[in-house]
Amino acid sequence: MTTTPFFKSLILCCVFFLAMTQTSLAGADLSDTQTMKGDPKSYWSLYDCPQCVGRKARQEQGHAKSASDSGPPDEKDIDIIVTYTDTSGSVRIRSVKSGDLSASWNWRSPTDETTDHQKSSLAQEESFQTDVRFGDDVEYSNDKHLFGGEMPQPQTSTMHPVKLKRRLLRQKRKDLRTAELIRQDKENDNQLQAAAIERSKELDTTVKGRYSIWRIEYQNPNSDSTLKLMRDQMIMAKAYASIAKAYNESGLYDSLMQSSRGSQLAIGDAHSDAELQPSALDQAKAMGHTLSIAKDKLYDCLVVARKLRAMLQSTEANVNLLKKKSAFLIQLAAKIVPKPLHCLPLQLSTDYYLQGYQNNGFPNKDRLEDTSLFHYAIFSDNVLATSVVVNSTLVHAKEPEKHVFHVVTDKLNFVAMKMWFLINPPSGAAIQVENVDDFTWLNSSYCPVLRQLESARMKEYYFKANQASSLSVGSDNLKYRNPKYLSMLNHLRFYLPEVYPKLDKILFLDDDIVVQKDLTPLWSVNLRGMVNGAVETCKESFHRFDKYLNFTNPKISENFDPNSCGWAFGMNVFDLKEWRKRDITGIYHRWQNLNEDRTLWKLGTLPPGLITFYNLTYPLERSWHVLGLGYDPALNQTAIENAAVVHYNGNYKPWLDLAIAKYKSYWSRYVMFDNSYLQLCNFSG
Repeated sequence: MTTTPFFKSLILCCVFFLAMTQTSLAGADLSDTQTMKGDPKSYWSLYDCPQCVGRKARQEQGHAKSASDSGPPDEKDIDIIVTYTDTSGSVRIRSVKSGDLSASWNWRSPTDETTDHQKSSLAQEESFQTDVRFGDDVEYSNDKHLFGGEMPQPQTSTMHPVKLKRRLLRQKRKDLRTAELIRQDKENDNQLQAAAIERSKELDTTVKGRYSIWRIEYQNPNSDSTLKLMRDQMIMAKAYASIAKAYNESGLYDSLMQSSRGSQLAIGDAHSDAELQPSALDQAKAMGHTLSIAKDKLYDCLVVARKLRAMLQSTEANVNLLKKKSAFLIQLAAKIVPKPLHCLPLQLSTDYYLQGYQNNGFPNKDRLEDTSLFHYAIFSDNVLATSVVVNSTLVHAKEPEKHVFHVVTDKLNFVAMKMWFLINPPSGAAIQVENVDDFTWLNSSYCPVLRQLESARMKEYYFKANQASSLSVGSDNLKYRNPKYLSMLNHLRFYLPEVYPKLDKILFLDDDIVVQKDLTPLWSVNLRGMVNGAVETCKESFHRFDKYLNFTNPKISENFDPNSCGWAFGMNVFDLKEWRKRDITGIYHRWQNLNEDRTLWKLGTLPPGLITFYNLTYPLERSWHVLGLGYDPALNQTAIENAAVVHYNGNYKPWLDLAIAKYKSYWSRYVMFDNSYLQLCNFSG
């Protein structure tokens, strides 16, 4: 039968009316009236719920009693219109008398309906909150009804208290775990940030001058691209291999490790693309294919980033450990005297006494105090190094006979130093060798440094064997345990007017320098009232006063500018007349007394030199003095070639095996390897 639109609308209205009627009469059961007896289908359609089944028998037994107990408010019969659908889907309308209703029907006043509505709203709100809280666990039973299925049976959605408590505990644990993970992540980030800040504070700014983008080796940004690519591939292979092992991807892990070993073999000891093996490019392509497979299977941005960060931290820790070990070994090697260098003074001292050189003296003694000549001061306990300074100076001197060398050494090497220059006299020049222990005026009552070196505190700092920090304090403190800081030869430069009272100007030279040009023009340099003429070392942002002095101490910060330019000891022109006039030695004594506890600067001669000659130093042209040959392998070769003096300041002295190979020739060319004593002690170039 075809249903017209009108009947469709009528059916919808009736269904709506039926729903409203059932709502207003909630919980009531229609009695089995005579009208319904004749239509069983209508009966079952009307009582379409499990609670209504079997209700007919109960109504027949207590119909009279039910009607009298729960009748309507008045005794009149009320016609009730009931609309329903039968089993065939047809809409039917029935009229029911109020007297025929069963005892389960409840009559309510409008006020009761308002109260019930409020209770219903409260129950719905509680149900909604429960559904929101346990939205993943609640099963909605009306899905079938919404999609045209059967109407589900009414269910009471009560949850067992134990189960509810378990869910609450699980949710609480989830919340606590989430909060804990967030807190740990924040702590890790804070620790990484703090560590980065600390590393930046410990950054050695001297490195800035060694790595310049304007240098020749950095001009081509694509240089050694294949070598760099292969090294980057090995890093990524290591990261992916670790992730693959964690995910039990054994096949991929083996492939990555095999490719990594192949790349390592292809690289070998190469430092540039030109040194790579011919198969290196093929290996790089194979590694790229393996990494592509690993990326497709394992790539997760967060996981890879964490792994790379862990690798970086591990590498930094290893590098710091190796730096400490390297610093200690370098300091140890710098202190050790090589066997040939130890042999030379022994042989010279032996022959000095065996061959009767005790009564021999140096010629040209009348020149030692002649102020019209060019005087040099060399304070050293190294016979070979001193000989190189003298030889290199005289080779380039235009008038060697006008040069006078004043050498001061310690008691242990005095005989050997004297013997060397007696059998190898400098051609045309005058020379003087003195023992620092013969300077009776240099005693602890006059010299603060000597008094400090003899103190129990200093002896404990240097020689206490059970001091745990002696080898674990790092490279900075190990550096200051070098024996040269205990020698008065290192501090004698602050007493030049006392050592040479009749001289007006003198050129001070360290024993680790090599002269490459005539130094005579230095005596004609106008110092403009300054005491010290030196080459400044602060062309970059480093080597300023704040690198050497403790500016957290008010004694330093109130008297000096942290940005003042530093300068170098090693080749210095000193105006001794101006020195005496300004009492430079007294200034030096004052600051040494203030630094008895080593809080203003560490041990050494450069920091007190910067203080003593503050605003009293005249800057010389840089070409007079080039430094760094004892620590920096990246110096400008042209600057070295054009320098008047090159300085091997640092631990890599040219007479040690530590020496930088490409700089050693500048020093060794002035060593007399054909000398019988050097051959006896097995000196080789």
